[in-house]
Amino acid sequence: MAVPSWLERLRGARKTALVQDGKRKVHYLFEDGREMAEEYDAKTGQLASRKWREKNALGGSSKWQVEPVFVRKDTLTSFQWRIRNLPYPKEVYSVSVEKEQRCCVVRTTNKKYYKKFPIPDLDRYQLPFDAAALSFTHANNTLIITYQKPKEILAAEEELQKELKKIKAANDDDSECKTQ
Repeated sequence: MAVPSWLERLRGARKTALVQDGKRKVHYLFEDGREMAEEYDAKTGQLASRKWREKNALGGSSKWQVEPVFVRKDTLTSFQWRIRNLPYPKEVYSVSVEKEQRCCVVRTTNKKYYKKFPIPDLDRYQLPFDAAALSFTHANNTLIITYQKPKEILAAEEELQKELKKIKAANDDDSECKTQ
């Protein structure tokens, strides 16, 4: 017998939903006893969080396990990633550069989280990874990883902004749309 697809499992689960505080909250109870709870932004429909729990050996419910959310949010001078829902203290985390594999790696000493991620911008400009440009901090259950942009990328982005200012945007025209 074939293993049911994820969509089939979602359709087969018992579901309840409510809208509260601008969030749509959906609770799933699967046939195997596992539970999943998701929160979506009520306006955009974008997933905000997902957590899981299952029955323990005595039939009780385990603690909720929250899936980390990995998001890139750059600043003018750095590439920045935020990993939400990581509750451990800063001392548990290690962030490093793997020059041969051209990626950054996040590890925890308690072996609860591991993630490799590339920096495509460095690949596009054919620049080497620099461990000295990498730093991180932790606050409010969020790990914030920062990689300082190399001077070559900063200069290229400045030139690009100059070029983009020369382009006339479609809505720059003050004339009104004519209806037919």
